[in-house]
Amino acid sequence: MRTIRRLLGYARRYWHWTFLTLVCALSGAGIFLFLPQVVQRIIDECIELKQYDLLPYYAAGIVGLVVVKGIFNFGQIYLTEYVAQRTVYDIRNRLFDHIQRLSFSYHDEAETGQLISRSTTDVDALRAFLGNGLIHLVTNVLVFAGILPICLHMNWRLALVALSAMPFLVAAVFKYSGRMRPLYTALQDQHGKMTTTIQQNLLGIRVVKTFAREEHEIGKFARETRELLERRLATSRVAALYSPMMDFIAAVGTTFILWYGGMQVVHHHLKLGEFVAFNMYLTMLIWPVRIMGMVVDIIQNAVASADRVFEILDTHPETHLKDGKIELTSCTGRVELRSVSFSYGDGSRALSDVSLEVRPGEMVALVGATGSGKSTIINLLPRFYDVTEGAILIDGVDIRQYRLESLRRQIGIVSQEPFLFGDTARENIAYARPDAPLEEVIEAAKAANIHDFIVSLPEGYETRIGERGVNLSGGQKQRVAIARALLMNPPILILDDSTSSVDTETEALIQKALVSLTESRTTFVIAQRLSTVKRADKIVVLDKGRIVECGRHEELLAKNGAYAEIYRLQFGVQEGDA
Repeated sequence: MRTIRRLLGYARRYWHWTFLTLVCALSGAGIFLFLPQVVQRIIDECIELKQYDLLPYYAAGIVGLVVVKGIFNFGQIYLTEYVAQRTVYDIRNRLFDHIQRLSFSYHDEAETGQLISRSTTDVDALRAFLGNGLIHLVTNVLVFAGILPICLHMNWRLALVALSAMPFLVAAVFKYSGRMRPLYTALQDQHGKMTTTIQQNLLGIRVVKTFAREEHEIGKFARETRELLERRLATSRVAALYSPMMDFIAAVGTTFILWYGGMQVVHHHLKLGEFVAFNMYLTMLIWPVRIMGMVVDIIQNAVASADRVFEILDTHPETHLKDGKIELTSCTGRVELRSVSFSYGDGSRALSDVSLEVRPGEMVALVGATGSGKSTIINLLPRFYDVTEGAILIDGVDIRQYRLESLRRQIGIVSQEPFLFGDTARENIAYARPDAPLEEVIEAAKAANIHDFIVSLPEGYETRIGERGVNLSGGQKQRVAIARALLMNPPILILDDSTSSVDTETEALIQKALVSLTESRTTFVIAQRLSTVKRADKIVVLDKGRIVECGRHEELLAKNGAYAEIYRLQFGVQEGDA
């Protein structure tokens, strides 16, 4: 009930439409309850008393009631769906908004397929509940509450006989409800796993084809879909068992009613029309209990889905890191790390007591073995994670005191594998500044040495470059990413090994673009190329999360320490290229 109440809270803003829905439902139910009375009068007055001249009037009355009931049914169905769709629209947008604000640590561990499944399939299950499920629940309760006193008034003995089957029907509904919820939870979890398998395969389709692993991937997907099939069949088996059981209980109750009521008619204790009307009411009385199986089915599916959606919504977003209040607008680019230590969620230590001062406009190259802490430093600067100990200062202020959005607008990042959207070249370059005029976009592209390539495309800057930039080479994607950073014009720049996987000619183009990009900017670069390292104003050598050396290229070589060893092992073969 707590989950349902929370779910209904999202529909509260549409209370006036919900009120109109209830008016339509009540009106339709009232007409529904009146129809057996008309049938009773037709039998007892028109047929039994042979007043056949009244038949046309009663027939017209039935047609009129059905038409009016149809109007109310239309209003009920449309308004119910309107409220459901609007509420689900709000939930889906709220969920997507929340996912955008979740921390990097959350996205590092979360499966993308599960997030997609919860944003689509699970949210659709909520729509089914807020639509048909909820209105059936309310209508059935109203109909049952309306019919019961009518039946007791018409013939209380016959009503008690009819009610004798109700405890068994209600018990069956509760048993069914208890069995369905865990089945639906398992079903939705498995749907998420299947979605994850599809998502990972499509993202890695080039790797799959490169290593001829199509059959392996087909088999893996078949196993997930087989498991999904088994879970769906398990759910269907329970539903299939429930339906005939409810039919049997209802049939036994109806049999007793026909026997007892028939005897009442034979002995003239009950009129035939009254008995027919009572049976109509009995059918109406049993139907809400029987239909509760379908309603429970929808509710349990919705509760299982709502729990999965609320699990994400209850995860603290990045602002739980205590978003600052200072707006960072004009940044000089002075950066300082004061005794910074950092540990990931699993307790592994990534940085220990790191202190570093960077003056505005300096280029700092981070060098070290894999796992030495290079990536951790560049992830801490824009507060993708927060330091465990110590502080990072920009322009003399702890970055935790800045508003997160304003901080990140001062930091441009060009990653090793830049992500491009399936939009146009212009939209990708102008992603950080969507209102930038085309002239500035072209200027940034020229500085990044990608303009000539873009204008050679069929539609120039309006050419769609394919999902994840699939139509571009690695070097071209890098230069588009550099143009994007240039247009953003950030005072602080992070280059994550942006030239490690390209050929020498492409690297030369990227290096020219980087000269434009890094000019007058504080730059942190994870370097794998000697040409990048030698240009740095300061080289920071990291080992096991600690700074072991810091200085310029010539100074560190003269020390013949850790950097000199890395230079000989990692950069020595590139010396001729430099």
